[in-house]
Amino acid sequence: MLYQVIIVIHILLGLSIIGLVLMQQGKGADAGAAFGSGASGSVFGAQGSASFLSRTTAVFATLFFLTSLGLAVYGGFHTKKADLIDTISSEPAVQKDVPLAQPKAINDDVPVAKAPEAKLPEAAIPAAPAIKEIPPAH
Repeated sequence: MLYQVIIVIHILLGLSIIGLVLMQQGKGADAGAAFGSGASGSVFGAQGSASFLSRTTAVFATLFFLTSLGLAVYGGFHTKKADLIDTISSEPAVQKDVPLAQPKAINDDVPVAKAPEAKLPEAAIPAAPAIKEIPPAH
């Protein structure tokens, strides 16, 4: 249960980091402020949202790193190795070297007929053709 909670937090942090990085403006966007599109009246103040988004991204990146580390540590202590195919398979495992049950007679008076053993005919293997020596070319 703890593993799934950490995975969910890890995924949410990763998506949040992606969103925060995409919302941040690059250094070249400051040139637009010189032509009258400055952010002096924005919600985050005259400096803009750069410091707020940068700090939030740094905090989320640190938490993402810690959840990655936690998942790695938890995976290292998790000793039970479960195979996905084994957990999905509903068929019971086939046991080998189990003797087959002999057929029983329907009535005790009538014996069960046994099939004769079939023998495969032996295949004749043709002999390989003889190798001729070829004299070396001069």
